[in-house]
Amino acid sequence: MSDTVIKVENLSKQYRLGEVGTGTLSHDLNRWWARLRGKEDPFLKIGETNDREQKGNSDYVWALRDINFEVQQGEVLGIIGRNGAGKSTLLKILSKTTAPTTGKIKVKGRIASLLEVGTGFHPEMTGRENIFLNGAILGMTKKEIQKKFDEIVDFAGVERYVDTPVKRYSSGMYVRLAFAVAAFLEPEILIVDEVLAVGDAEFQKKCLGRMKDVSVNDGRTVLFVSHNMGTISQLCNKTVLLGKGQLVTYDKTTSVIGTYLMMGKSMLSNKYTFPSKNFSKEYYFVEIFTINQNGEETDQFGFDDSIFIICSIKANSKHPNVKIGFNILNSLGNYVSTSIIDLNYENQISESVYRYKIKIQPSILAPNTYMFRFAIFLLNDKIFDLVENECQIKINDTGTQFASFEGTDYGNVILDYHWEFFKL
Repeated sequence: MSDTVIKVENLSKQYRLGEVGTGTLSHDLNRWWARLRGKEDPFLKIGETNDREQKGNSDYVWALRDINFEVQQGEVLGIIGRNGAGKSTLLKILSKTTAPTTGKIKVKGRIASLLEVGTGFHPEMTGRENIFLNGAILGMTKKEIQKKFDEIVDFAGVERYVDTPVKRYSSGMYVRLAFAVAAFLEPEILIVDEVLAVGDAEFQKKCLGRMKDVSVNDGRTVLFVSHNMGTISQLCNKTVLLGKGQLVTYDKTTSVIGTYLMMGKSMLSNKYTFPSKNFSKEYYFVEIFTINQNGEETDQFGFDDSIFIICSIKANSKHPNVKIGFNILNSLGNYVSTSIIDLNYENQISESVYRYKIKIQPSILAPNTYMFRFAIFLLNDKIFDLVENECQIKINDTGTQFASFEGTDYGNVILDYHWEFFKL
């Protein structure tokens, strides 16, 4: 299609493991000589999947294997996956900082990439000089760069330091200027890795706004890698999910995020049990689990079901003002609700064990997947025990007015609003 700006076809990248000097040059020459003679690459049939959790038997690893997708003009594409999934390798190939082993990439337009703090910057040069250097690399004239110069400096907030060598910049200043250069020098394609996490919250918000503006108003394409599913869901139309160097799925962002969050969660359930036999903690959660209104342990609930959380706490001390708190987290890891109570030592049931039953009212939490975060702590002082992202539950749509919008994110709570016809 004419509006396709990136087309990735059967893309693969193989790396040879080992130290420098283990024969990489002769290895590359053998591949080149095979291609020159029209022979098959002798190394394509060897190598293993890039699985960091398994000990391999080969010196050859496929960081990417047979990746295919297309990106349209003006689209914001998310790229997600666990560490080691191949995200950064894919971006490096798209940015032409490394070459693929096999496959093709067709790109229409100039690419500006921000893959790590200080990408494309010379540390001995000033901020001003690096702006002009990066603009020249992108093929812009000096006049075009000067036209954008004030906007770049203002967005980055480094006016006072623009004539200082960037080697003296903090990591936050570095990434501010690098993003501003990449975003304002008008490339057709902007590639951004997780580097925005270096900046503060205010700057991250500015960057997200700028990326939206670049895609919606300017019709430019953005490829964005992040581990923050909330940001991905807000910014990206479609998302690529990589796993162990392979394309797991490429679809609408809400669908892909759901698949990603379920990957590797087979060990999660609606029950948490204290994992250690070392009971030296002053306070800790013995177990946490969820039950339905019939008293049955389950992780599946209807929208109109009551949800009960049972938590047992062991207290080997009796500090005053000890508190118990929990958060409900949605499928993106964002907090939905919080509750805190004081630990009442009069409620001991046996051997310094205290048990609580928490009721979540029905018909409030929107159908979705949720998890819990529990803590025992002294306010502004000490955390005795912290249980994060456990007891996963699913609330199913059992007949809400939004049932026909399945797959659409319509928030975390459904409130009983009163609508009244009003005529002036």
